[in-house]
This record gives sequence, structure tokens and C-alpha cells, in this order.
Amino acid sequence: MKLILIAGGPAGELPDFSFFPEASYIGVDSGTLTLLEKGIRPLAAIGDFDSVTAEEYEKILAVMPELTRAPSEKEQSDTELGLEKAMTYHPDQVILTGVTGGRLDHYMSALHIMFSYQQKFPETHFLLLNNQNRIRFLSPGTHAVEKDERYRYVSFYPFAEEVEGLTLSGFKYPVTDEAVPYGTTRFVSNELLGHGSVIIQSGSCLMVESSDA
Repeated sequence: MKLILIAGGPAGELPDFSFFPEASYIGVDSGTLTLLEKGIRPLAAIGDFDSVTAEEYEKILAVMPELTRAPSEKEQSDTELGLEKAMTYHPDQVILTGVTGGRLDHYMSALHIMFSYQQKFPETHFLLLNNQNRIRFLSPGTHAVEKDERYRYVSFYPFAEEVEGLTLSGFKYPVTDEAVPYGTTRFVSNELLGHGSVIIQSGSCLMVESSDA
């Protein structure tokens, strides 16, 4: 099962949903309204809905009367509540979107909670996606990767701890058994040539695939 969580980021940041014809959706706060406007009824709607008007909230309730509104003062972000709900469906893949535009603190929060859930649920593939970027976390081991014309550039960063033993095969700039320390820009804007692999000996690696358009 592929689940897409849509938060309330700018509509222009959202990816093309036609790439995911078999996906199911969860609306996070005003992201629920975005889904309904696209004619999509989500499996669930999560959040305190403080970013929608009273009239918009009534529109959401009319379609989803079972909705339970979260309190505005809480210890978890709406995105974290959405991920918590998503995992009750035991998905194979979870895609987060609508979290990269607007407030950077919301983006950083989403990135960190996605990292936490990837550690907690290693069998589920988590992605953070917008119209220009695809972000995932790579754990130690060997990861097969394929060139995607939508994302020409591939960059690697350490996350939570430094990465040791990075090996890149099938890339324009191959790498063999290198460390990725904090603060380096050496592993930015590489390019996949076709089939490739990423090997990590230790650490948590953030892989960012991007396009210029």
C-alpha cells in the first residue's frame, strides 16, 4: 500500500499526483481541503485545523463527519499525528508532501519526524516529495538506484551522525569508501548515468534528488 500525506504547504509545491494512480491519501490540516478540491476523499484527516477558516472546516466535516479535531496545544505536530495514523494502515511506502514551502521550521520538523519514523519502521519506505525534489534516508547497506529524468541531480548529506564508507557506483562522479563529514559540499550535485548503487558502511545518509525546473 502506498500512502501520501498532504500537509498545508503552497499548492505550487505539490508534485503531480498522476504519477501515483494507485495511492491512498491522508489529509494533514489544510492539506485535507487541497485533496477535496481535487476530488480526492482521503482515508483520514488529521490535525487541529487552525489554518482553515470556519467555513472551510465545515466543508471538510460535510465530507468527513467522522473527523476528530486535535487540540491546538499539543506535543506532536500535525505531520507527526498524520504519520502516526498512516502507520495503522501498515503501508509499504509513505510519501510526505506539502511540507517544504512556507515556514522552514515546519519543513525541518517534517524532515526530523520522517527520519524518526524511518528508523522505527525500516521495512517502510519514506519519501519527502515536492514538485522539484525527492528526499529519502539511506541506512547502512547497499541500495540499488535508477536514473530518473525528473531528478537529474543527486546529493548526499550526513544526518544525525556522520556517514562512513560511502561508495557510489554508476554515477558521473564515482566514490569509493569515503567519509561524509558534517559541513562538506563535496557530495552535492552528482548525476546517475543509469543503473547505480549506493553503499554505506555506517551512519544515516540523506539522499536528495533534484531538478532545476
